[in-house]
Amino acid sequence: MNRTNGYRYGEQHTPPAPHRVSDVAITTFDHVFEVDPRLMERWVLQQTFPNWDSLRIMNARHDHLDWMHHHFAEKVLTGSELLAEVDADDSSP
Repeated sequence: MNRTNGYRYGEQHTPPAPHRVSDVAITTFDHVFEVDPRLMERWVLQQTFPNWDSLRIMNARHDHLDWMHHHFAEKVLTGSELLAEVDADDSSP
């Protein structure tokens, strides 16, 4: 029996090569930015989990944020609203 969709540990647990985007951040998958694991391994135990789980978490982040806003936020502000408020505070006497 020829199985072409078999589970291959290396394919599932080896993310694409990371690309440095700043002194502290890397990216592996498109639009997935993370703190460089080397900066955390002293204090935070690093876990290995499948590539599909990283993508699942990344794709669900907006649903999770919407749920948190719906259940816990009295008001949801955008980043630009916050910056405008900070700029207004800085310019007042």
